Amino acid sequence: MKPEIITDYRCQIGEGPIWHPMEKQLYWVDIIQGRVFRFNPETDEHEICYEGEPVAGITIQEDGSLLFFMQRGAIANWKDGKLDFIINQIPEARGSSFNDLIADPMGRVLWGSVPADINTSERLCGLYRIDTDGSVTQIVEDISVSNGLGFAPGGKQLYYTDTNMHRIYLFDYDQETGTLTNQRIFIEIQTDEGDPDGMTVDAEGYVWTALWGSRAVVRYTPQGLEERRVQFPARKVSSVTFGGDDYTDMYVTSAIAGPRGVDDSEAAGALFRVSLSIRGLPEYFSRIAL
Repeated sequence: MKPEIITDYRCQIGEGPIWHPMEKQLYWVDIIQGRVFRFNPETDEHEICYEGEPVAGITIQEDGSLLFFMQRGAIANWKDGKLDFIINQIPEARGSSFNDLIADPMGRVLWGSVPADINTSERLCGLYRIDTDGSVTQIVEDISVSNGLGFAPGGKQLYYTDTNMHRIYLFDYDQETGTLTNQRIFIEIQTDEGDPDGMTVDAEGYVWTALWGSRAVVRYTPQGLEERRVQFPARKVSSVTFGGDDYTDMYVTSAIAGPRGVDDSEAAGALFRVSLSIRGLPEYFSRIAL
């Protein structure tokens, strides 16, 4: 399970890795520097495919285009190098920034917010749902720093991370309405173990979370017990996803800047791959404004 460095663009905050099953490529972002990257494992080619306003996260649309969640609550469709704004600004996002997000089985997108200044705790944030018609609803309130999201197999339960509380919650999820119920604590992570950040769920229903500041990605059983830990040469591992034809390649992003000081290690900001015998799950496609 030794990680290999796939690319090293020295991302200030590398985030949001997502596998594009139609293109068979991995996309990820550098939030601070406004860059989006892609990597083709078949050819080992990688590139900066977008550079401009910061992109906090990406979903894959049902038609194969990408949905960029950007500054000011703007959401844009990106296809063939062209950016078309679907929403110029979401009032609910004013004073905050998008953070981790995920498409649900019906094509909606759940997105979290963080304070525009991540070093302040004055503004509590939350989790929002954008429906396929573009309407926005807040579904969880009073979150300190909204972070990783992941659906359990079948899409009827949702894991949700509140970083500053060092908790991952579990909700029941109504696919027909997009409603969350029955909130409970899935796991609490000790402060000295790092900050829970981006996450994913594998085909066995085990939860993987990147622990910012700890050099580790940890796998938990559905009962919340640590099953294994993968160590990385970068301290600020930020997010994790599965990709490849059989979804057995785990990709992990990392960062240089952000909370817990600057990571000046040689591998900080790199993209890593770990080849596992464990299979991940494809992400759902978004269907916003299609």
